[in-house]
Amino acid sequence: MPEPGSSPERYSLAVITDDADIFPEIRKYLGGEFRTLLATTEGEIAAVIDRDDVHAILFSLDAIGEGLADGFEVLEEIRRIRDDVVLAAFTRSNQRTIPLKASQAGADEFFLFPINYDELKIVLSRAIEKRALELEGRRLIQQVENKAAFFGLVGASPAMQRVYRAIEAVAGTGASVVILGESGVGKELVARAIVQCSDRAAQPLVCLNCSALPESLMESELFGYEKGAFTGADSAKPGLIELAHSGTLFLDEITTLHPSLQAKLLRVLQERSVQRLGGRSAKRIDFRLISATNENLEDCVHKGRFREDLYFRINVVPIVVPPLRERQGDVALLADHFMRIYCASMKKPLKTLKPDALEVLEAYEWPGNVRELENVIQRVVIMVGSPAVGLENLPQQLLQHSATVQEAILIPEGGVDFDAEMERLEVAYLSAALRRTGGKKSAAAELLRLDGQRMKYLCRKHEVQQGKKVKS
Repeated sequence: MPEPGSSPERYSLAVITDDADIFPEIRKYLGGEFRTLLATTEGEIAAVIDRDDVHAILFSLDAIGEGLADGFEVLEEIRRIRDDVVLAAFTRSNQRTIPLKASQAGADEFFLFPINYDELKIVLSRAIEKRALELEGRRLIQQVENKAAFFGLVGASPAMQRVYRAIEAVAGTGASVVILGESGVGKELVARAIVQCSDRAAQPLVCLNCSALPESLMESELFGYEKGAFTGADSAKPGLIELAHSGTLFLDEITTLHPSLQAKLLRVLQERSVQRLGGRSAKRIDFRLISATNENLEDCVHKGRFREDLYFRINVVPIVVPPLRERQGDVALLADHFMRIYCASMKKPLKTLKPDALEVLEAYEWPGNVRELENVIQRVVIMVGSPAVGLENLPQQLLQHSATVQEAILIPEGGVDFDAEMERLEVAYLSAALRRTGGKKSAAAELLRLDGQRMKYLCRKHEVQQGKKVKS
């Protein structure tokens, strides 16, 4: 909140009341700390609410309408309009439920008349300082989110920054793009980002998963058909390619497209025209093709599963979307992003991840990538009642993986020589203890909780003297 420009007071306070007689007293006690403004009419109230330099509003619940219900309603409306100001309510009524209702309507503080002005001054000053810190925190979070977000994509890692640069480079060219990456990395989001960056942003984006339909339905869905083209074709229907005219067609899992449909798609791309099933003439079409796959396209070509000529036609610009395990630092950003989305959609207070829980999330390999992380966060938002999500709230497979990783560090895949490892540890402890005690075995034995005889035995066994292992 901006400071009042020419006023020596630290803060600006708007007093909304129908009792103008109390205003001089408020000004007297709050002067020096607050520049006070009085609003008694509807026009004056609207004016002070709109002022950017107002830090706090002191609102009388008795000043509006016929009763407290009207006061609560206006209080709620003020909070809806101004979530940046400190909102304090007061009333002459001593009903026990009023403080709770005032808080539910948006009040930060509540006072019963007659007001203790010394208390009011302290409470408002502290509340304004707290709100300023909250607003600064929101601003910093927004800056981080803006830096980490790119047309619906979230991530600030170097790997994702490369993807963003590739999207910006290709978006305005109109060239065919193939998006490569594992399942769940967000290939469709990358396609949408390309469209939003391009001059076709306002035109249709038609999406089709090529593995979702059998070949017979896929052909009619993609190319359309005329009335009577086959049994059940009671009327003509444009295909998805036609619907993408002037816009973009996104074909996901394009390697699952049947070879005969690959040939027809190649013809459409070469001739820039499409002919419906049962049709006698082709229709000129202008669209941009973006395709995606989680398979190795070149390998599919070598195995004869994907036409080489279509491969060269669609693979003008490849964009590789990295798996989540290669996006250092992005797990925390994505987890916070999904936490905000699902807490808001389910109308729950925002939850946070405890450091130990976040550590497990960041150590996990995420075979299902961003989609798997989103599912985990959605699950904890639904199932966890507390505002902080800890280790005990995470799915079991994540915790098991964390334990497995620690075991893998302790025992490599090739195994260990247990006796040699134990000897190495004994030598390390003996040497460290002797160095710390200046070679005094009795003092070293005390450090290691050993009796003197065992200490001497171990030193002879491992040939350790004065904190060093004697070379044989």
